[in-house]
Amino acid sequence: MLIDTHCHLAADAFAADLDAVLERAWAAGVGHLVVIGEQPETAEQAVALAGRDSRISATAGLHPHEASRWTADLAEWLRRQLADPRVVAAGEMGLDYHYDHAPRDVQRAVFEAQLALAVAAGKPAVIHARDADADVAAILRNQPTASVILHSFSSGPELLRTGLDLGHYLSFSGMVTFRNWRLDEAIRATPADRLLLESDAPYLAPVPERGKRNEPAFVRFTAERIAVVRGEALESITTQTTANARRLFGNRLEH
Repeated sequence: MLIDTHCHLAADAFAADLDAVLERAWAAGVGHLVVIGEQPETAEQAVALAGRDSRISATAGLHPHEASRWTADLAEWLRRQLADPRVVAAGEMGLDYHYDHAPRDVQRAVFEAQLALAVAAGKPAVIHARDADADVAAILRNQPTASVILHSFSSGPELLRTGLDLGHYLSFSGMVTFRNWRLDEAIRATPADRLLLESDAPYLAPVPERGKRNEPAFVRFTAERIAVVRGEALESITTQTTANARRLFGNRLEH
């Protein structure tokens, strides 16, 4: 089976037909979904979804776009969320210097605080990095015991090297199927036991669904492309990435 390690099913894009989206995912061989809670409102919805179906897990955290919302109360909220067995990771967190929706010093401080909470809880952290590779790499090096997923990886050689040196996981999305994708070497460089798949739905729909709303069922196209790039059978990629996700996220994904 396939595991979609990063999807935003609490997004408004799925409000009208979420049950149908889930049914299509199960029918496509996706056996488990990790629904991202990138702010308190979506995290609560993700946890509710995980509570109704054991094939769904949740994350909780604060996206860098929302970093200005961070307070002591939010830190305590995240600490409580990470104690919930339905919440298998912290995040998505990180740095985004492309949009700069929050001041960069605030983004860095909030990223560091959330990463420390993830380490304390013994749970992995889902990392968003856009146009901020050097600072993301520096923060990760300062937390060498963290377990990290570099989500929808499309970064440069510095963050790739840091991630690999620290033994982190690289997750690839439908971007790998795009005509302008130029990072096949990153796919090949990722050790087999550190490779993950994600849809990032509703964003980044892969070819041949490019331009449509993305959904977890489409993660198979990403798996197919990665198999071609790595010169492996599709079954090998699905088996390995599923084993990796189970090892990373824990017992809940065994069901």
